[in-house]
Parts: sequence; C-alpha cells; structure tokens
Amino acid sequence: MSQNADVRPSVVVLGGGYGGYKVAKLLDDVADVTLVDPSDAFMHNVASWRALVEPEWLDQIFLPYRRLLVHGRFVRDAAVAVDGRRVTLASGDTLEPDYLVLATGSSYPFPAKAGKPDVAAAKAELRAAHEVLAGAERVLLVGAGPVGLELAGEIKASFPGKHVILADVAPDILPGPFDQELRDELHRQLVELGVELKLGSPLRELPSAPPASAAPIAIATEAGDKLTADVWYRCFGVVPRTDYLRGALAEARDERGYVRVDEQLRVRGQERVYAIGDITDADRNMAAYAGRQGELLAANLRAAITGEGETVAYERQPAMIIVPLGPDGGAGQLPGQGVFGAEAASEIKGRAMLVEYQSVHFNAPDPA
Repeated sequence: MSQNADVRPSVVVLGGGYGGYKVAKLLDDVADVTLVDPSDAFMHNVASWRALVEPEWLDQIFLPYRRLLVHGRFVRDAAVAVDGRRVTLASGDTLEPDYLVLATGSSYPFPAKAGKPDVAAAKAELRAAHEVLAGAERVLLVGAGPVGLELAGEIKASFPGKHVILADVAPDILPGPFDQELRDELHRQLVELGVELKLGSPLRELPSAPPASAAPIAIATEAGDKLTADVWYRCFGVVPRTDYLRGALAEARDERGYVRVDEQLRVRGQERVYAIGDITDADRNMAAYAGRQGELLAANLRAAITGEGETVAYERQPAMIIVPLGPDGGAGQLPGQGVFGAEAASEIKGRAMLVEYQSVHFNAPDPA
C-alpha cells in the first residue's frame, strides 16, 4: 500500500523491549509512530546481573524512551485490552492505529528484570539487592539455564570468596539445541570458579523466602542433599505478557500463552496486527532474536508503507548463544564459528555486555 507523502500511516508499538523499540525507531521517519510502555526507560536486562554485582552499571542499562524517537511519541502507559482494532490503555485512552505491533515481552523474576516500572525505584531496588548479595556468604541459584550460569559467573567474578550453589532438576546445565562441547566448557569453567553444582534431582520445595532477599535458606533435594544459603535467586520462569489480549487476538494464543504468528510475524488471522519477541511462537526467547524480528518487521512495514522493496519472511534462527561467566569468562556457540571459549565470549559480550550496541539507538534530542 503506497502512501501519499502528506499522509503518514499510524503505527502503535506496545512494548519498548529489544524488538519493540527497534520497530518504533526504524519506522519513525515514514510513519506516525506511538510507542507505549509502562516504564519510562528501556532496561538493557542482558546486563542486569552485571549491575547487580557492580551497581555503577545501573546508569548504563536504563535508556530513556524520550531519547528514542525524533518524530513519533512515547506514551508511558500500559495496554489493558487489545482486540486487534482498538487498544485500550490503563489511563482510559484508546488508540486505533493502521498497524499494530505487539511487543510486550515476558516477565521474569527480579532482579533479572526490573521489579518496578519507575526507573528511580528500579535502581533503588537493585542497589538494595546488591547490598543483600554483598552481605551473603552462601548463595543458592535455582535453575542452570543461561540466567543461572551467568549469575553464578558474575557473583564469583566480583565476590570470589562467596559459596555459590547452582541447582537444577536436569542432569546437565544449559538446556536447548546446543552442542555438548559448549556445556562441557561452561561446566569446566564453573567448577574452576568453585561453583557447587547440584544437578539431576528436583528440590523438595522452593525456599519460602522471596528471591533476592536476606533470609536463612535451608532446603533439600529429592536425592537427600541439604542446601543452605543466605539468599537465593530464581533463575527460571519466563511468562509471556499476553493477558491483555481480547477476542480473536486472545484466541491466537497457544496453550502456553504465546501468540501464533505467520512467517511475516503477522498474528494468525489478522491483516495488520503483528507480534514479535518473547510473546510469540516465532523463535526461542532471546533478546537477540527479538531484535532481529524487530528489524525484519520494520523493514517489511516500511515496504508496505512506501510501496518500495519486498517483504521478507522470518526464518527461525540457528542455535546460538553467548554465556559470559563474569567479564573474562564464559563460552558461546555461533553459526559458522561453532563453540568458542572465554576469550571470544569476553570480547564479544562479557566485557561490555553489549551496552553501546543498545545505547546508540537512544540518541534522539530530548523533546522540547
């Protein structure tokens, strides 16, 4: 659909995470863009564990949405009911855009993701969590996926004297479509760091104390191992944020709550409603995949708006991951490179945690 130069179609993006902010930014010059998010800043949560152990990172990982768009607008609000034609916000305002992009992401236990929408409150909460961690002698991490591994590495890098226990029901670390060589290398480094691995037996129960709070922890595995700690962290539990969907959009979700999309990232059964990132069944939940989906969708919508260029189908990405274990440790697996160790993991991700890669997008002048 080609548009008259004087008529800019409206695009509403719900959610300013890794995929949503890119759609908004990349369409800012050809559409009337409205980005809606309940927080006043993007949180680069890829670096949240680094900020937990080194609070001086906090000012680098919160990037204000007011610096994202030149022509469009940012609305600090939350969608409470969306049926595909109308967006109803918590404030009571309604939006009826030409194109709607659902990018509300997923929730995850604090402090991997911020517990407060207000940046000042979120920073204060993370600083308090740092003080709890700093005062703990023994730390229990439940979940040996990427989050648990990264947190174990960050703690041992900043506090080598702390006793870190990493527990998971699975018999090995890092579930997913990765080479065993990667697991073996990460396992070797964790042992070298002094992390105690308790794998292959479920916990009889989770600790009753809230995660990331100072409390005496004493639980056991079904195998009979006693685990004690001064603080624990829940390193599992991704939940897609799709509870605001109504009507046909709600019906487009699968049994786990993920939105079904086609190869154009269009919500099944919809013409101008798209979904990207952690809420969709398009790919695995990863910030990098959400970002790629945002870039592809923005290019496709630009083609539809301007009548120039061809649309491209999204293809599920091959297995890839980089798991830093502190600034200087870790390992990864990338297409064409295979499995690599600490030096490359540190160079690509671990040392700077991709902060500059994100912050460069938030370079618009402050609104007048």
